[in-house]
Amino acid sequence: MQHKTTEVRLKNGARGLLIDVPGATVMSFQFQFRAGNRFVQSQDKYETAHIMEHLAFGANSEFKSEHAYEADFTKNGAYHNAYTSDLSMVYIADCADFEWERILRLQQVAICSPKFNNRELEAEKGNVRSELTGYLNNHNRVLWPKVQQLLGEDVYTFWQRIQTINNVTLADIKEHYARTHTAKNLRFIIAGKIDGRKSQIVRMLESWDLETGERFAAPVDEYSDANPTLIRRKEASNLTFAWSMVLPYEISEEETDAMDCLNHILTGTMHSRIYGAARKRGLAYGMFSDTGVAAGTTGWDFGGQVNLETSEDLFKIINRELKKVVDGDISDEEIESAKSYAIGRHQMGAQTVAQISSFYTGRYFTDGTVKSYDKVPESIKTISKDCMIDTARQFFTKGSWVLAGVSSGEKEDIVNLSDRLAPLFETR
Repeated sequence: MQHKTTEVRLKNGARGLLIDVPGATVMSFQFQFRAGNRFVQSQDKYETAHIMEHLAFGANSEFKSEHAYEADFTKNGAYHNAYTSDLSMVYIADCADFEWERILRLQQVAICSPKFNNRELEAEKGNVRSELTGYLNNHNRVLWPKVQQLLGEDVYTFWQRIQTINNVTLADIKEHYARTHTAKNLRFIIAGKIDGRKSQIVRMLESWDLETGERFAAPVDEYSDANPTLIRRKEASNLTFAWSMVLPYEISEEETDAMDCLNHILTGTMHSRIYGAARKRGLAYGMFSDTGVAAGTTGWDFGGQVNLETSEDLFKIINRELKKVVDGDISDEEIESAKSYAIGRHQMGAQTVAQISSFYTGRYFTDGTVKSYDKVPESIKTISKDCMIDTARQFFTKGSWVLAGVSSGEKEDIVNLSDRLAPLFETR
């Protein structure tokens, strides 16, 4: 879908993108505050942000309860939700074009005039406890926060988070809201039929009753290598593993594109170097690799599930193929094939208004960068073999790393697998 993106800076200090999608029949909204778990007042009240997010659509200046607000918001099919991450609290909504103004006003009511109360707080504490307890049964959910901790990030595991729920009071919720939900701390993306409505949207947003505040800086962690770690679960019939490498800086857009193509070569398809080879030999049903750029850091992650008895063979393949990459053994045919795939996926990723909006959120909410959708294909075409190899090498020469897993096996299993990966880092 063709679209045009304009950044607007409001008088109250908020900033956002208005994405005009001609002919769109829906409007998509995303409002982001740096109000996630890393910005709570104290660690012993770690769940404050998450619980506040659960209260986001409760009682407010116009509706006495979440039930009343929900009934009015969704009466014409509109959808809304919210989520909390380490850094962000994000409010999202999608609605039919004909009611965009009503829905934007209802979002204003929820975000700007919540009436937090003890009855809803106690109910949502129970819901949050149920949610997090459920995550403890998901091995991937259990694993990745532990990996973050091991590398040096100041985050809690789900079990630790559960222990803080009872410490959160109504005063904590109100304090967190007042400190974080300010105009300068707000970023937004609105996508749909914007033409002819821009001035009205800006006026509506500038009427939001928010304190000026400040845009919080993302916290910076100090990373270091960590010992291989096993989370032992007697019911885990296989090994769920996470191998994470992190650089203490952000790589460039060019390097990010190159790593995306490299990940496709390694694990993207049934004929990829690592995943494809593992599938062909019956070693692992599924695995992935991914590169992500965050505030001040870049991560390269590998993960998946494998039977313990075949795990060593899988890690031999991982070591072998990444050694080839470090040595520069990537063919021009592989790179061209990965580029073609990336261009196709990019074009397929703009079939809906919500997809278009999501293209911009990652970078814009992280550092204010407005990516150019139209320039992506040309950027992909210019990816070079040298850039791909040099960027991959950075993780092995300058990065910190750890391997962790969840299984019913012994710690020796994960130590042995980590030893399979260790030679990749010998040039440091």
